[in-house]
Amino acid sequence: MRGKEAILELKHVSKNFGGITASDDICISVPRGHIYGIIGPNGAGKTTLFNMITGVYDTTEGEIYFKGKKINGLPTATIAKLGIARTFQNIRLFGSLSVYDNILTACQKNITYSLLDGLFRTPKCRSQEKAMATYCEELLEAVGLIKYRDQQADNLPYGLQRRLEIARAMATSPELILLDEPAAGMNDEESMALTAFVQSLRDKYGITIVIIDHHMDVVMALCDRITVLNFGQLLANGSPDEIQSNPDVIEAYLGVDD
Repeated sequence: MRGKEAILELKHVSKNFGGITASDDICISVPRGHIYGIIGPNGAGKTTLFNMITGVYDTTEGEIYFKGKKINGLPTATIAKLGIARTFQNIRLFGSLSVYDNILTACQKNITYSLLDGLFRTPKCRSQEKAMATYCEELLEAVGLIKYRDQQADNLPYGLQRRLEIARAMATSPELILLDEPAAGMNDEESMALTAFVQSLRDKYGITIVIIDHHMDVVMALCDRITVLNFGQLLANGSPDEIQSNPDVIEAYLGVDD
């Protein structure tokens, strides 16, 4: 059952780049266990929000809270360790590595043995490496990539590369995952498969997902609630039905007939 408390809160968040305001007084509350959409035209400030949440940018004004803890101003690595993972609009896999090794690289944060443990292959080292290998296999099975285990990542079809990137983010055991344009470049069949995949991650692992995408069929099918941005400002919040029937959204983003 989905919890109702907010796992992520943006309170009056703004970001300025010189004289340009990319985000202006944004307030968003993401309930734990929800799939939450952020949509808007190109340049609306969507990825800027992701960059502030993950510490790539600090906020100019306002505060960001994750599980009740203020995180704006923290280093990116610290925020990741707290339980936030993300993907990017442009796929960033280790293309020359196998599917399995791409997952394995993301599991390193679970390693606590020392350099000496590794050099001498101590019981602690062997135990942790065995557990990590088992976890990687289980995750590949869960996301439907196990049969591609030994295939080079950049030889995968585009849709499976997207799935692998999301699976690699999942390997860090996040409580919140941010998906930046996961359906970019996909055809209708691939988009449908992605929608089912993202839904299954929430249902199976109980994680919270925030998604940016221009594919309205994907966003409307997946999201419990949606925020619409326009020119860096918050235009609307609501359910998919409310967003689709909002006249301001229709005019600014979904389009109107002349």
